[in-house]
Amino acid sequence: LQPADMSSNLRSTARAWFRRIHSAHIAAGGLALFGVMLVQRPQSLAARDTDPTFAEDVAPILYKNCTSCHHTGGLGPFSLVEYDSAKANLNDIRDAVETAYMPPWHAAGAHGVFLNDRRLSETEKSTILRWIDAGAKPGDLKKLPPKPVYATKWEIGTPDAIVTMHEEFVVPAKGTIEYQYFEVPVNITEDRWVQAIEILPGARDVVHHVLVYARVPESAGGAAPAPRPAGTRAPPPLIVRNRLQGIPEDGRRADSRNAPPRQMGALIGTTAPGTNTLVFPKGTALRLRKGTVLTFQMHYTAHGHETKDRTSVGFRFANEMPDEEMFASAFFNGAFVLPAGAKDVEVPADIGVSQPIKVWALFPHTHVRGTRWEYTLQNPDGTSEMILDVPRYDFNWQTYYLFAKPLDIPVGAKIRSRAWYDNSATNKHNPDATKQVTWGDQTWEEMQYTGFLYTVPSRRLK
Repeated sequence: LQPADMSSNLRSTARAWFRRIHSAHIAAGGLALFGVMLVQRPQSLAARDTDPTFAEDVAPILYKNCTSCHHTGGLGPFSLVEYDSAKANLNDIRDAVETAYMPPWHAAGAHGVFLNDRRLSETEKSTILRWIDAGAKPGDLKKLPPKPVYATKWEIGTPDAIVTMHEEFVVPAKGTIEYQYFEVPVNITEDRWVQAIEILPGARDVVHHVLVYARVPESAGGAAPAPRPAGTRAPPPLIVRNRLQGIPEDGRRADSRNAPPRQMGALIGTTAPGTNTLVFPKGTALRLRKGTVLTFQMHYTAHGHETKDRTSVGFRFANEMPDEEMFASAFFNGAFVLPAGAKDVEVPADIGVSQPIKVWALFPHTHVRGTRWEYTLQNPDGTSEMILDVPRYDFNWQTYYLFAKPLDIPVGAKIRSRAWYDNSATNKHNPDATKQVTWGDQTWEEMQYTGFLYTVPSRRLK
């Protein structure tokens, strides 16, 4: 993604600028949206046979690709909504475009594969660089496209329902904090279809990640497992997991507060650095049942000062029943060891299915030793195809990669993931290269975890 002939000075400048962006991003917690802003493009530059201008050529590109972070009050260190602010930061803009550091995107492959691809096209890059080289002319600012408007709190807009932890949790200034679990009823009187979910931490700087689970207790109308006739086998699970890749059992908790409930239900939402919001594709939605109880799995990290957190989940409901019900799940491999000092350790994981499904999105997750990911579809006929390649995984910009066209996964096929880790001293993010590393909740431990969204064609609603 970087030009081969780029000077070392330019690379150094770009990296410094990227660290500046990262600092703002990490401090704010980060987000990545599945929605795509559509901006009407004016008459083509070639048709006008003139130098590009901000109003007619550059602003539409920035509004579509950059200003979700680069607006007043956003994650970026400066706004790109207004001409004056963009003109004042031309060197940073040039570095970001030439090095492809911004907009942040870590997957390889052609444009159009992912609905939420944030990369600039070659034409867009050329337009921005030509605009800078030609003197960054404003053009007729009356011809600017409508300026994007961003929410000050909820990125999905005002939610139709908000579920909040009952009490604040006090995050200590130091020490290891075990996962905390909080159960909260949703209090809806009928089943609802969810079009978008957003998790809003109360104190972003200490919230490493949140997983939200949903279950309907039997007392609230949840169905008990149907009795199985004597002598019959249980039907196979829809998602077939590799038994050799399970997660080690948790040891005895040192903290007796907020222990995990006996049942948490189905995973419906997640947030980690880079991903706070899920907007489900048109024609799909997630079902939230009457009587649902949510469990917030909270991973807190001490940051040197006592902090209080009270996280919320916001739901935006669909206007009608979708064509397909969306489900969220995960697969992983917790049976790995990263030897001390090892530089390029591969850890695989795989799943199969007992009936056809369609996969809409993949979410790779490791901690700070993870460097890259690959996902392949192993077909029943023995052939395989790459479905996601993340050659430069970044813990600070995690992304739910949403396919523009969902992947058909037939019976007999497997999705195989491979993650690579750098546990050597050359990894500047490595907390301790002298230690062997295994699966664990804390950031100085590791994970091989993939979230995914899927639908089941045999269960179509319309």
